[in-house]
Amino acid sequence: MALKHNYGIKKNWGRLMKNIKKLIVAFASAGGILILVGYHIIFASNTKFENEYQLLFIETDTSEEEFMIQIAPFLKSTTSFRWVANRKKYLQNIKPGRFVLNKGMNNNELIRVLRSENKPIDLVIAPYERMEEVAGYVSKIIEADSADIIEAFFDTDFLFQTKLRPENVLSLIIPNTYEVYWNTSAIQYRNRMLKEYRDYWNENRLAQANEIKLSPSEVYTLASIVSKESVKADERPRVAGVYLNRLRKNMKLQADPTVVYSIKHTTGNFDTIIRRVLYRDLRLDNPYNTYKRNGLPIGPITMPEMSAIEAVLNPEKHSYLYFVADVERPGYHNFSKTLSEHNKKRKAYTQWLNDRNIRR
Repeated sequence: MALKHNYGIKKNWGRLMKNIKKLIVAFASAGGILILVGYHIIFASNTKFENEYQLLFIETDTSEEEFMIQIAPFLKSTTSFRWVANRKKYLQNIKPGRFVLNKGMNNNELIRVLRSENKPIDLVIAPYERMEEVAGYVSKIIEADSADIIEAFFDTDFLFQTKLRPENVLSLIIPNTYEVYWNTSAIQYRNRMLKEYRDYWNENRLAQANEIKLSPSEVYTLASIVSKESVKADERPRVAGVYLNRLRKNMKLQADPTVVYSIKHTTGNFDTIIRRVLYRDLRLDNPYNTYKRNGLPIGPITMPEMSAIEAVLNPEKHSYLYFVADVERPGYHNFSKTLSEHNKKRKAYTQWLNDRNIRR
């Protein structure tokens, strides 16, 4: 009996161990499947756009649902992406900015890019005549809108701190190419321009401005006239020298570009194209009209090119007081030391305009 009993125990034990082995195999298989599923969720490609890359712009304070709606068109599976994003706690701290999603990225790579690879943009500041135009252009490059940019620059406290006025605050914008982030706010953009302005006006340039007895904003204003007068960078130091000579002699600048700007400023139509200044225009009573007002206008008439600013700081030394367009060399001018000499040259230019029926 004892032998039969022992045999029964061994048989039952064998069955138990076989079942345990089956369970272990089953659990192992299930675990393997879970591992494979987890690996697929995290590391399998999850993009569905055809281009090599896709730009994604995420606004400041974007909510989780807004973000998911925005990124959904670029994903094969939003479910798997949300799962990984939650595990990595990205959805609790969505980063604003401009991001480049590459074709074939997996969820892990997408989260890494969205968390830490906000791509900067080159902001090319080209010559504009007014701060409103600058704000309109910049608002197409960064997140801030034009109204907020205008408000930031025209803020009373800011103008007081910088000792500027609405009429000359444009002088803060040094024409150049700047690397900025898309999610830059209006205040951040303004402060960046202020930093660049202060960096530009180093001790050497301040000394140059002091030598010609102009402040930085006055240099900028005169450079705006020089920039409009001559498109030729190699001629601008000579043009700047003429205006500085006139300022030293307390002569009116009598710069035609200031008359053109005065017309635009008076009418409010800055899209006006004026190819010829008429005698009646010279009598226009406007604070930008240097035929009516002594000295510099109340502010710049455009954002000058860098070469024009440098021309004012490094003017050609000469005795010229007048100049007029040279019809033989388009873009260049004829310079004169006396009014009688200038009038002869001006008469030739007037005839050239008449011959081509340029009346306005």
